[in-house]
Amino acid sequence: MQTHQAKRVAIIIEQVMQRRLTEVLKDAGVTGFTILPVLGGSGRSGEWSREGQVTRAGGMVQVVCVIKPERLDPLLEAAFKVVDRHIGVVTVSDCEVLRAERF
Repeated sequence: MQTHQAKRVAIIIEQVMQRRLTEVLKDAGVTGFTILPVLGGSGRSGEWSREGQVTRAGGMVQVVCVIKPERLDPLLEAAFKVVDRHIGVVTVSDCEVLRAERF
């Protein structure tokens, strides 16, 4: 089966910023994404959990999208406008997809 190159972008951000992030992603041409709850983790400030109320909104979410490689720079520029002033982690990885026309 033939696969096609793509980029997987995962952005962990405060739940209160979720809507703003997804709006700028749509404006940057992202046609689909998945939002997942983040239960906890550890970072520069130490360990935390959703139960510990890391933010006033009660936690973090991860927004994941898979895009064509040529759409990566506009997506990152848009996401950085939101993530720059807030708690957040952005990761980019190479992946392969079966139906390239969907991305």
